[in-house]
Amino acid sequence: MPLMASRLGAIVSGSESSLQPFAALGYPTACMPRQVLEDTLTADSIAADTALAASGDPSAFERLYRSHVARVHTLVRRMLDGDEADDVTQDVFIRAWQKLSTFRGESAFGTWLHRLAVNVVLARRKRVGAERGRFITENEPLDGVTGRRETPELSLDFEEALARIPEGARQVFVLHDVEGYRHDEIARMLGVVPGTSKSQLHHARMALRRHLDR
Repeated sequence: MPLMASRLGAIVSGSESSLQPFAALGYPTACMPRQVLEDTLTADSIAADTALAASGDPSAFERLYRSHVARVHTLVRRMLDGDEADDVTQDVFIRAWQKLSTFRGESAFGTWLHRLAVNVVLARRKRVGAERGRFITENEPLDGVTGRRETPELSLDFEEALARIPEGARQVFVLHDVEGYRHDEIARMLGVVPGTSKSQLHHARMALRRHLDR
């Protein structure tokens, strides 16, 4: 797999960039605290970097990348298989660089980037096909979700349980319970009816509860 710097850096600056791969930045790790660099930046500084990046400043875009990469990677990892998260996160930031000129400041940059990440994930889901993104059927709502293992942190148990849910149902759970989308919005995103979104959310919650309560 090519390093983050090799693709994203080339697109941003047309030459070697100081953007580092996830391993060099330390994102993500199991014991990494949830607070990331964005929390130490002011809204004004992020807005200023966004404007500079939109005008073609690669250094400003690198600062935006560093302040948002952990959260984007977490979102992608929860919606897709973990081994795909690095590549898809890279695609999100490549897409963000290409589309910065369309950012109008009507929402925070982080909100815009988050929605862009969701769109990249869902576009990838369509390319991969229905089998990878299958939903849970009525006959197998909890299949494949075993009792929890002993882990240092409950959050690790949650991530493990979430990864065991079929991708389509997992995406409904993440979009609704983590990202705050409504069922009608999720239905449009996934190409299903709202009732399917609601039933998949129910099955996903049951599966998670079964795993975490044992």
